[in-house]
Amino acid sequence: MTATYEELLTLFQEVAVAQRELTTTQREMAVARALDRQKSEQEWQELRQMFRETDLKFQATDLKFQATDLKFRETDERIQAMERSVKELSRTFGSWHNRLGEFVEEMVRPAVIRLFRQRGLEVHQVTRDLSAINLQDKEGIEIDLLVTNATIAIAVECKSRLTVEDVQEHLSRLDKFKRLFPKYANYQLLGAVAAMVLPDEIARFAYRQRLFVLAQSGDGVLICNDARFIPKQW
Repeated sequence: MTATYEELLTLFQEVAVAQRELTTTQREMAVARALDRQKSEQEWQELRQMFRETDLKFQATDLKFQATDLKFRETDERIQAMERSVKELSRTFGSWHNRLGEFVEEMVRPAVIRLFRQRGLEVHQVTRDLSAINLQDKEGIEIDLLVTNATIAIAVECKSRLTVEDVQEHLSRLDKFKRLFPKYANYQLLGAVAAMVLPDEIARFAYRQRLFVLAQSGDGVLICNDARFIPKQW
């Protein structure tokens, strides 16, 4: 059947509309793809920018860590230098302390015979730096000065500055003395402490332990115990 002119015109119009719709759809799809590409590119740019910023932050943090590590190393070096200084000072003061102790011994040694004789103790000999060790019991003692006669021995501990601990240690030496020096087993053993610096409370403590207390007086040495004092015998 042959189509009429009106039918052909209608068909043509429908085809034209379809083509326009297709073209519009294609344009919309193209625009959508372009927008997607633009959006993706923008997202990638933002992501790259974020990575750059993160990398800069990591670099800054790394620099801070390096600076902190350098400070720690410098601090550690200062601490090590301080420790070396403290050790050197300890050795120096230890040497001075030993020399002061030796000075006190030299100050006391010439005076002890005279001082103890004034107290009625007829001693006549001074021995310096006695030491004894019992290897079996793993114990030993050192006596700075031992003042003796045939029946009496006075063990004197000399310090630059006397402390309670020094007095207690000397009492412990006196407890061990006859066991470690059996030669003096039958002697009347007495104890004494001497110091260049002697705080009053330490002097009273030693006195209560019934030790003779010797102290510097001007250029000489004197016994601080009063006439009522009765020394302890070991």
